[in-house]
Amino acid sequence: MNKSPRHLGVIVAFLLSTISFTSNAQTNVSADFAIKGVVSSSKEGLMEGVVISAKKKNSTITISVVSHAKGDFAFPRSKISAGDYELTIKATGYELPSPIQINVSDKTTAVKEITLQTVKDISTQLSNAEWMASMPGSEREKKALLTCVTCHTLQRVVNSKYSSEEFLKIVLPRMQAYVNQSMPGLPQMRKGARVMEEQGEDRVRIYKDMGDFLASINLNNRQTWNYELKTFPRLKGASTNVIYTEFQLPRPLIQPHDVILDKTGTVWYSNFGEQQIAKMDPVTGQIKEYEVGISKKDFPKGILAIRNDRDGKLWLGNMYQASIAQFDQQTEKFRYFTPPPEDNLPSTQLNQVDAWNKDVDGKVWAQNSGFAGVHRFDLKTGAIETWAPFKGSKLQHNIYDVISDSQNNCFFTDFRQQEIGRIDAKTGKVTFYSFPTKEASPRRGSMDPQDRLWVGQFRGHKIGMLDTKTGEMKEWLVPTPYSAPYDVTLDKDQFAWTGSMTTDRVARLNTKNDQFIEYELPRPTNIRRVFADNTQTKPVLWIGNNHGASIVKLETLD
Repeated sequence: MNKSPRHLGVIVAFLLSTISFTSNAQTNVSADFAIKGVVSSSKEGLMEGVVISAKKKNSTITISVVSHAKGDFAFPRSKISAGDYELTIKATGYELPSPIQINVSDKTTAVKEITLQTVKDISTQLSNAEWMASMPGSEREKKALLTCVTCHTLQRVVNSKYSSEEFLKIVLPRMQAYVNQSMPGLPQMRKGARVMEEQGEDRVRIYKDMGDFLASINLNNRQTWNYELKTFPRLKGASTNVIYTEFQLPRPLIQPHDVILDKTGTVWYSNFGEQQIAKMDPVTGQIKEYEVGISKKDFPKGILAIRNDRDGKLWLGNMYQASIAQFDQQTEKFRYFTPPPEDNLPSTQLNQVDAWNKDVDGKVWAQNSGFAGVHRFDLKTGAIETWAPFKGSKLQHNIYDVISDSQNNCFFTDFRQQEIGRIDAKTGKVTFYSFPTKEASPRRGSMDPQDRLWVGQFRGHKIGMLDTKTGEMKEWLVPTPYSAPYDVTLDKDQFAWTGSMTTDRVARLNTKNDQFIEYELPRPTNIRRVFADNTQTKPVLWIGNNHGASIVKLETLD
């Protein structure tokens, strides 16, 4: 690609200031770095905020870094061993003219100048959130699209050619019939409608409104979109101080919904679309899978939540198999707990379980999406208690998560509204706290050591916090539009982390000064649970790419 003299001069000056070239583009410039270089384009010159990834031949692990203000990037030698690598990039609006292969030596630093060209079709690179920002429509209409990204990207929606009538009578009823752990290549059918959701004419009305909207933003009766495609600015400054390690899982349809570390440092994940959990070696990426029991053979398969208890055992939400399970890593045995028969409906769905504070009274909490209920299991007596706090309500409700405080009181999120509920562990009394943002949809969350509950407001696009001791509630709007945070965790340095199913970004909130830093991920990444490993000198974030069959480790460099 042609470059101006000024453009060439800037690159040459930078390289000459740091290296002495050899014929095979190797240098002994730094024992600390295996690969070093600059990235640029004729349009921008030196480029900041470009994600550069290095994948070794025949490896399942990819390392990614981000270019700084002068276009410079470097891969630490501690992350890159000797061998042959392919380099790829992520920068919306740009692409590589051709693949880049590079050889890395133990003794020298490989140097690579990367020149990008403008992408030919920008529509192929837009994130879900960028599509939502581009398209016309009300905020309520756009919020409805957040249901779509549970199973697939919005690329499938905007590139479709269905009419409003076809959406109404064919497409939307079919989508509604799939369970949430469905994805292209792995559909599963719903066996029963949730009690607290729209039915009959109310459901048809939703289909009609949504069908009209979808047919106005897709390619129905048009060759291209009738609105401008908008992209977000690249993240720069502090957002570039990060390194990613991505572990590819053995099958493309694995959905690592929740990713956690146990007390030994072993990585575990729940498989959202298959009846398995698995552990992964955090160094080699080696996987061992465990089959979870099936009690309802003809019902959908898949595991949602996986959480630790203080004894080092794991607890699982066994979803449509209508149970929760405890897994002992030492014996590799499961123990199952099921709701009473009257609560085991076709729609019964036990996604979440919290056993972290079970030592207080010997009891474990779980939710039931089938009728917006909460169960409490007594591990000693086998007794089961059930709460249906929204029974008789005229509004729609969905209890999505259950989180216990230090006294094993239960806090639950109402995903259809803006409430947090509290069940008193001793009296059973239910109390509600309401976030200021209407229909914020608090989804998943975690309790910090001060008994403050942190949650992702999925439709409010905010991080929410409830101080369970004082009742104080706070909200922080995530900077990137339409971020739809699913979950929040607070690390030991008082940073609140959240991921996104729409932006391909992770956001970190400094709770001391209310400032955000966001991090661009190396490729499209549908994030659910976020987990902070606080055993390291600096906290390390672990996430699953639920639609990309990979696990991502994020380490900040600031």
